[in-house]
Order: sequence, then structure tokens, then C-alpha cells
Amino acid sequence: MNRKKATDFDQELLDLYDDLAHDRIQRRDFMAGAAKFAVGGLTAEGLLASLSPNYAWAEQVARDDPKLKAEYVEYNSSLGAGTMRGYLARPADADGPLPAVLVIHENRGLNPYIEDVTRRLGMAGFLALGPDALTPLGGYPGNDDEGRALQRKRDGDKMTEDFIAAAKWLDAHAMSTGKVGVVGFCFGGGMTNTLAVRIPDVVDAAVPFYGRQPTPEDAAKIKASLLIHYAGLDQRINAGWPAYEAALKQADVEATAYIYESVNHGFHNDTTPRYDESAAKLAWSRTIEFFDAKLR
Repeated sequence: MNRKKATDFDQELLDLYDDLAHDRIQRRDFMAGAAKFAVGGLTAEGLLASLSPNYAWAEQVARDDPKLKAEYVEYNSSLGAGTMRGYLARPADADGPLPAVLVIHENRGLNPYIEDVTRRLGMAGFLALGPDALTPLGGYPGNDDEGRALQRKRDGDKMTEDFIAAAKWLDAHAMSTGKVGVVGFCFGGGMTNTLAVRIPDVVDAAVPFYGRQPTPEDAAKIKASLLIHYAGLDQRINAGWPAYEAALKQADVEATAYIYESVNHGFHNDTTPRYDESAAKLAWSRTIEFFDAKLR
């Protein structure tokens, strides 16, 4: 499949796909709405296939790169689902403790894109862990539609405890300096904010990508430094930023936010047409610089 860009699609269709990806509409609703864009030999099914992730594009760091040690690990989440599974990556030649970063996936489990992001952080010199919230349901099932369906079955409070346990596991890991950052995307962006609120003595730096914001009361509990990325066209998430910004300023939380103009929610995910290479590379370089400054 040839890689398409967001500009190849009508914005209304992109917004319709965003609604589908976030369970605000069902597949049949997407098909009905997409029908008017199915012209010139295209079908609604074909449009959905073009907009959906292609994980063949998601490998910026090869799984078997000799400069990296990457493996699946288990950790205990006593207040969550019990034994959890995650993907751990670090430089292969590391002989001492490293700053740690927790990578929180979207609303569909630990898919190949998030595994690759975890490897990218390992290559950048961090001890990086990407947990799979779908572990108690068998793990990421291999496609996003089923992944979303499975994640909807998880109890939200227990899922939060699973990510809290992962952050604490990283904090105490023998290869960790005890400096812990968190980065997350979409659902994971909101969870990144949640962890900054819930475990302020563990999380030293947090980078939510287009994530839901906590309440002003909860924002006042944050001690971590924040680097916040928003997509300019993401009106749904961006609507919560003014109140969050005011609460962070009121609480004197160190926070820097960037809004990347004319890009869609999910612009960092390089497996769909919503990916914007320029914005994604800039946001990621800022993320690595931020973690280097706050965790080393």
C-alpha cells in the first residue's frame, strides 16, 4: 500500500476516522459517513483501509538492532491486574544505571508503533518500558480493531494501577537511576497526565501527546516538569488546554506546551496518513532534549 498523507483526504473524512478510532461512532456509522467520499472507483472499505495503521511503516529501529537490548518482561501490579507484561529496551552496551522512561500506548494495546517508540528511547540512552494494558486479556491481539475492543473491556481504575505499578517498577529497577519520565499518546497522553497527578514523587518529567487533561484540582498535585504536545486540528482535546494551562500556572508547575498547526490528532504515529513528518520529528526531538535535560 502506498503511503498517503492527510492532505490526500478531506478533513471531514479524517475527523470521521478519528471518531471511529476513539469509539465515538461505530464502524457502520463510519461507512455511512464515508460513502460520499467514495468516488472514482474508491469504496468506503477502501477509504477505511487507507486511513488505518500499516505497521510495516512503524520500524524506525529494527527489532534486532545490535546496539539495542530489547526484551519482554513481566512486572507485578498488585492493585491492578496482577502479573503484567511489557517491552523493555536499553542500549546494549550500557554498563551502569540509566534514566528511565515509561511509554504508554494508545487505546488499543502495545502495538508495533509503540514498541518502536520504546526502542527509539532505548537507542537514545534510556531504560524504556512499554507496558501492555491488554496483558490480562491475552495481550495486543495483532490488529487495532480488536485491540480497541479488548481495551474497552478493561476496568479503567485497574488499568491506571497497572501503569502506576510499571512506573514504580522502572523507578526501582537495577538499571534505573531513579529518575523517571513518562511519555504517552492519545489515551496514553491522558494517562501520562494522570500518573503525574497520582505519583508525583515518582514521575520527574512527563510528555503527553494530545492527551486529555486532569481537572484543575488535580493539576495542582503535579510536581513533574511537563512538555505538552497538541495537534492544531484536534479541537476535541485542545478544548481542555486553556483551563489546564491556567491551573498549571496557578500551581507554579513547570510546563511548556506546543501546538503544531494544521496537523491532526495522532500526528506522531507514523503508521497512518495522519502522520505529519515535520511535526512528528520536531516534537520528538523536543521530547528527547526534554528528557535529557530533566532526567540526566
